[in-house]
Amino acid sequence: MSEEKFTVHRMHKAEENIEHQVTEWVTEWVTEWFGIDEIDELTPEQLEEVQEFYQDMNDYSPMCIGFSNIISYVENVHWEQDQEEQENAD
Repeated sequence: MSEEKFTVHRMHKAEENIEHQVTEWVTEWVTEWFGIDEIDELTPEQLEEVQEFYQDMNDYSPMCIGFSNIISYVENVHWEQDQEEQENAD
């Protein structure tokens, strides 16, 4: 038996790579389904549809992180667009 405790070096890098790959897959699925080129082209209605799908997913699915990432990203894009429109209206 080793004197050192078991450890995994740079495990966070593997986790980041997995998260990135899952997010890419989810982005590809969503953009293909809705016929858009970029994920930020989702309309609020389409985003709601994606959110409903995500909420119905098994909480332990490794794909959840990808859906969570794109939902957060698109919500931020929509929020920024709303802020711009309000500034331009003033």
